Amino acid sequence: MFSLNTQNYFSLILGPKKLRLMKTILLFGSGRSATSLIKYLIDRTEELQYTLLIADQSIDSIQQKIANNPNTKAFALDIHNEEERANLIQQADVVISMMPAFLHPIIAKDCLKYKKHLVTASYISKELTEMNEEVKAKGLVFMNECGLDPGIDHMSAMKVLDEIREKGGNPVHFESFCGGLVAPESDDNVWNYKFSWNPRNVVVAGQGGAAKFLQQGTYKYIPYHRLFKRTEFLDVEGYGRFEAYANRDSLSYREAYGLQKAHTIYRGTMRRVGYSRAWNMLIQLGVTDDTYTIEDSENMTYREFINSFLYYHPTDSVEVKFRLTLNIEQDDTVWDKFLELDLFSNEKRVELKNATPAQIMEKILSEKWQLQPNDKDMIVMYHKFGYDMPGEQETKQIDATMVCIGDDSIHTAMAKTVGLPVGIVALQILKGEITSPGVQMPIQKEVYDPVLKELETFGIVFHEKEVPYDGCM
Repeated sequence: MFSLNTQNYFSLILGPKKLRLMKTILLFGSGRSATSLIKYLIDRTEELQYTLLIADQSIDSIQQKIANNPNTKAFALDIHNEEERANLIQQADVVISMMPAFLHPIIAKDCLKYKKHLVTASYISKELTEMNEEVKAKGLVFMNECGLDPGIDHMSAMKVLDEIREKGGNPVHFESFCGGLVAPESDDNVWNYKFSWNPRNVVVAGQGGAAKFLQQGTYKYIPYHRLFKRTEFLDVEGYGRFEAYANRDSLSYREAYGLQKAHTIYRGTMRRVGYSRAWNMLIQLGVTDDTYTIEDSENMTYREFINSFLYYHPTDSVEVKFRLTLNIEQDDTVWDKFLELDLFSNEKRVELKNATPAQIMEKILSEKWQLQPNDKDMIVMYHKFGYDMPGEQETKQIDATMVCIGDDSIHTAMAKTVGLPVGIVALQILKGEITSPGVQMPIQKEVYDPVLKELETFGIVFHEKEVPYDGCM
């Protein structure tokens, strides 16, 4: 473990010549989503002559990824240690945060204090928005939302929207969908789903407020308890049919995308057909609730956990009560999904103290939906653009789709699509190719154009085609 107390330390580790002449990127976080990012940055350290510093709570997880690269150094760091965090940030030219989003503001404050550029893959928070004027005044770039979703979705959408406008078109219909799924060759459970990112985010998806969107000029709202009942079908050539449920706020990018005159704006999350119906049943049962804890949860079996949400009956089994509560007929194939999760096991135990129902479900699902070593995940993104042209009566439509398949459970499509655009943007800033200051996201052509072009060299390619306008959702 390295000490971070003085700048003299960096002279010893990096060498005084390198410290003076080489630029430095500092990366906070080396978790699952950072795998491809770290490899991308390491591969370019010698070519571009810069130093890469990686800091995380566990130095072991970093060292497994850096492969003794001479221009890369690993640091064990408690992100809440102000002195050590500040000492690291002062050495950097560009800081990347792949930490949980709630930690970005403390890193951003240090970047502002020490005049360092910042890149994240997360949504722009209220705290960062409030820094915007000061960030601009200091000539700094704080680029956020440049991972997958948010990130590649912004860049690929803005590319097509800008092209439509350049030829005189007026976008009137915009739909955008993204899903982190399991690749067809590794799809071996009846849910057609495995975790390729934070399991907790999957379990609590949709909670915290109604989904809202615009449909044919009318504002629409879907409360959480109905979210997974309101889905639409999508077909992606070569990969079959998917279903999608609405994201919480589809209107948040209306102004940024220049869609003030659009009559339809909808953003959604993709799953395989049948997932949403079964997941909705779990919501109706109450096992995804994250607002209270279960008494004596650590001593519960899975069967006892499920039974705690069902009515009392002296003779009916838990299975019978489950079926009756959720109106599952004897020949309904959705039953197979719940059996596969071992929800009625008397042997498996929760073993989580004072756990919420959502935390217990996360544990249960993680046992069944974990990617196995040779499993591959899949990212699917789908955009639908409807636009009018001057002098033409019929609305035109462009569909844009992207499918990315991972290599294995470590080098995932999720890690590639989240990490690579972050790395590309960081290097653009380091090389002085992105200079417009402020707290922002990558919706300007000077940013998205080179990023999308480089992503194509990694197989992350959007296929666009003109299709008849269907006008529906």
